[in-house]
Amino acid sequence: MDNQEIIKEITKKKEFSRLPETDVRMAYDRFNKKNILDEDKIKLTRELLHKVFSSFTSHKLLSPKNKPAEWILRKHLSTRERFSHYSDIYSRILKGFGSRVSVIDLGAGINGFSYNFLKQYAKKAEYFAIESMGQLVDLTNNYFVKEKILGKAIQMSLFDLTEIKEIISKTDKPRVIFLFKVIDSLEMLKNDYSKELIKEIVPFADLVVVSFAVESMIKRKKFRVNRSWITDFIKHNFDIRDEFEIGGERYICFTGK
Repeated sequence: MDNQEIIKEITKKKEFSRLPETDVRMAYDRFNKKNILDEDKIKLTRELLHKVFSSFTSHKLLSPKNKPAEWILRKHLSTRERFSHYSDIYSRILKGFGSRVSVIDLGAGINGFSYNFLKQYAKKAEYFAIESMGQLVDLTNNYFVKEKILGKAIQMSLFDLTEIKEIISKTDKPRVIFLFKVIDSLEMLKNDYSKELIKEIVPFADLVVVSFAVESMIKRKKFRVNRSWITDFIKHNFDIRDEFEIGGERYICFTGK
């Protein structure tokens, strides 16, 4: 099979059927070597895509029927562990911004369902969710329409950097950009892309917030993984405004110098 045929075969599986081709190709390129059989390329690419995009997502989440926001948030592992702490997280991040702010959530998943927590601290916040999985984009947009929320979910690969910057530039200021638990996934597809992405978006933002897990989601044990490669990069190149840990997640809030 040629490369395009392999890409089509990979996306025949339902959970990958609505991913941007950019992301599928990024994963496929990791295994596109002459000494690997086509069948193994397909299998390995699907395994990587699952780790990056859907390992924390319940199948029930992809086809809910009129479920409340709380139910949705508890069905995704990342938002489930964040659920009890949203008020504390948003009060700290949004302190000093007032009622109007544009939130651009990169790799949002279903974090848009936390809007009611967010609006406690920014009543007129506009929320823009950028997400690769088409199913989660539809889910979020349906919720925004139903609840008459000032927001929109957009399907886009985080590797389409020019388009990402264009979307951010069209939002109203002040702007806060979230990168919640996205860094590790980006690095699975392209080494050091997180640094490139952060460098490019910081000039557009009044605040950027990066988070990553510091405890395992199931056993609640501290990780031994040292993320100094990204934390040192942020501290050396930007101004840290706040840094805290809550709910097994570490948050670093920063701006350009």
